[in-house]
Amino acid sequence: MVSAFSHIAIPAMLYSVFKNANMNAKLFLLVAICSILPDVDVIGFHLGIPYQSPWGHRGFTHSIAFAAVLGLLLTPLSRYLNSAPHVVFSFCFVSCISHGILDAMTNGGLGIAFFWPLSNNRYFFPFRPIQVSPIGITSFFSEWGFRVLVSEAVWILVPALTVGILGVFVRKFFEKTTR
Repeated sequence: MVSAFSHIAIPAMLYSVFKNANMNAKLFLLVAICSILPDVDVIGFHLGIPYQSPWGHRGFTHSIAFAAVLGLLLTPLSRYLNSAPHVVFSFCFVSCISHGILDAMTNGGLGIAFFWPLSNNRYFFPFRPIQVSPIGITSFFSEWGFRVLVSEAVWILVPALTVGILGVFVRKFFEKTTR
């Protein structure tokens, strides 16, 4: 898996690019949570659920269906978030599914059950440059944890930062030209 730090890079990039009245700090906090929520399935290790089970790690919580249902369940919060319902759904869905996409680019573990409940097959992408993260905080204080952070900086954080900065410049340009 990718570390929680890097999963939040995608919502942060989206927030910087699309920041407006609909994409505000409250919605950013919600979509940041959506981006790490799929890893709640690690509880299954402690409950005796096998990793390869649809209910195990990288199973149903990493699926497209889970991201869509989560987005639908959170859409009614749009009034509280001062955002349009379609904006809440879209950003929650994209942030949640980005978790599985990033995990499918790691070099270890089992693949992602993207198409659950239609299929329990697990998938990786052909391009898998991201060092798989250890499960557990104490493992981060090791050589493995350091390699993970360097890998994530190169393959996730720098690209997200680059897209975010370019997106802000494009947004500002269009804001000036439409006044």
